[in-house]
Parts: sequence; C-alpha cells; structure tokens
Amino acid sequence: MDVLKRNNVTVTGQGQTPMLFAHGYGCDQNMWRFITPAFQKDYKIVLFDHVGFGNSDVSGYTPKRYGSLQAYADDVLEICETLGLKDVIFVGHSVSAMIGVLAAIKNPDIFQKLILIGPSPRYINEPGYTGGFSREDINGLLESLDGNYLAWAAAIAPLIMGNAEKPELSEELTASFCRSHEEFAKNFAYLTFLSDNRADLKKLRTRSLILQCKEDIIAPLEVGEYLKEQLPDSELVVMEATGHCPNLSAPEETIKAIEDFLHAETVGK
Repeated sequence: MDVLKRNNVTVTGQGQTPMLFAHGYGCDQNMWRFITPAFQKDYKIVLFDHVGFGNSDVSGYTPKRYGSLQAYADDVLEICETLGLKDVIFVGHSVSAMIGVLAAIKNPDIFQKLILIGPSPRYINEPGYTGGFSREDINGLLESLDGNYLAWAAAIAPLIMGNAEKPELSEELTASFCRSHEEFAKNFAYLTFLSDNRADLKKLRTRSLILQCKEDIIAPLEVGEYLKEQLPDSELVVMEATGHCPNLSAPEETIKAIEDFLHAETVGK
C-alpha cells in the first residue's frame, strides 16, 4: 500500500528543512493546527495520521503487524524514506514522543532533532521510578476501555486535557477518541499504557527537547526529570501550561519553547 495514502500524509510549508509532526493517542494531525502555522514559512511541514486514527487507510491493519510501538516507528521511517526526508525535526506528542525516539534509534541519520511533548517511557510506577500510575490503575483503565469504549473516552478525555475552564478542548478530544476505529484504538491503548521504553533511552544519540507541563496527570514532572537524566543529549523545559495537550491548550507557549530550542541550536552552530 502507498504509505502516503495509508497514513494520510500531507506536506505544506515554504521551507526546505522538514518538520514532521506526530499526534498522540486517539488524535489525528488536526491536533497540530494551532502549532504548524508558526513554522510554515521556514520549514517543510509534514503531517500524518497513525493507522487507525484520523483519515488513515486501515485496510492494511492487522493486530500482528501493529503489535508494538516499533511498528508505528517503522511507519514514521517509511514516510521519511518515501518523501526523501533528511535532517528531520521530529515533533511528537505523548506516545508519539517515544515512537520518535524508537525511530531515531533505528535510523539516526534521518533525524536532526527531536521535540518530545509530554513524553513518558513508562506509565506504571516501578521500584525507583515514578510513572504516575499504579499497575492497578492501568489495569482498571484498560478494563474500563474494554467494557465501553465510548463511555471510557468521555470519562478520560477531560482528565487528559485538564484545563477545566476550557471545556471545549475536552469535548474535542472526546470526539476525536470516538471517531477512532474502536478495535485499533483499544489495541493502541494497550501498547501505549503497558509500554516500557526505559531501556531504550540511553541508545538515543539525537539531540532532544523535552517539553513538560507543570501539571500533567498522564506524564507527571518526575517523568520529565527522569527523561532528562536518561537521554544523553537532551534539554528539559517545564512549561507553565497544565494538562497533557499543550499543543491545544497552550499553543503560544508551546511554539515559543520550540522556537527557542531551534534558534539556540542554530545560533550555537
């Protein structure tokens, strides 16, 4: 299958350096609409939908093929290779931050920098590690999802989004979850919330920015600090934004943090 059709790839922008944006769980490329206009003039903007979400083509989907986060990282690499992209600035939100890390470990020559928004290598607390959830929490979350996906989506979206003073954002996230293909969304949820990529972090050699919201129920501050310690060439920025989706709730602050990182890197050369 044509990867550009499979992942509903769109390319815009007036620049030469590619910025590839990867959306988080239950979302699609529309979640970047407040961020990408700031970079249209200077970069080539590449957007896509993970298989099972947005307007992706699900005809090639099988649970066996998409049985790990690495499979989604391989999709990212295939998009880059098909478009002939080099020196990519990868911007990944939530689970896609780790997908970007896996892609850059497998083929570091493609990537120039990684920008990781609300990343987490492990959501479950372990001895000596704070992920934010107990195993019982995650088991209950997944059981609820299996029982009634639409009710689960309506209940969890406001928790993920935070920013209760902006209910329209939670409503948008709920609607996005509900538009997702239920079977694929359930499988992706298991991959996301049961993943453990801590051992992969030391393998990354690509320069990375960790964008951490000061209050985030999904990826608490301890996770951002852990990533800063584990990623060999990384910078941590704790934003004033709250919730897990600053690309929607605090786009101006998110844009500024990205611009500051890219500008500092350019000046430093």
